[in-house]
Amino acid sequence: MWLQSFLEEQLRSEIGDGLFLNSIAIVGQDGSVLAQTINFPNLKPNEVTSMMNEFDNPGSLAPTGLHIGGSSYFVIRGEAGAVIRGTGKNIGHNVTIKKTTLGLIIGIYEAVINSPAPGNMVVEEMGDYLIQQGL
Repeated sequence: MWLQSFLEEQLRSEIGDGLFLNSIAIVGQDGSVLAQTINFPNLKPNEVTSMMNEFDNPGSLAPTGLHIGGSSYFVIRGEAGAVIRGTGKNIGHNVTIKKTTLGLIIGIYEAVINSPAPGNMVVEEMGDYLIQQGL
């Protein structure tokens, strides 16, 4: 499927300072995995439900944090209804989740103390592209 090729291409794209996305997935609003890189963690159904709830009710993840494949992330600033951003709790990774018509794009990348922006931008631009394509 072209979504899988799209993800693999993005995974190989440098996000800045020699860094790359670690893993990425496109998940349907029902929680089904539509495409993912081989190293993307196994999502639990309640994790996707929590993410979708955050888009509908911004701030709902603040008390519990964001969970992806059992790893925990602190929710940091995002864009209500469009983007969730998180920083890993003791795991050295950041995450950006972009909502599209199709579902969610979830990108995990190395935590950079000075600026998580390059990873954010790659995931958000991918989401914008899919939205432009009607997905």
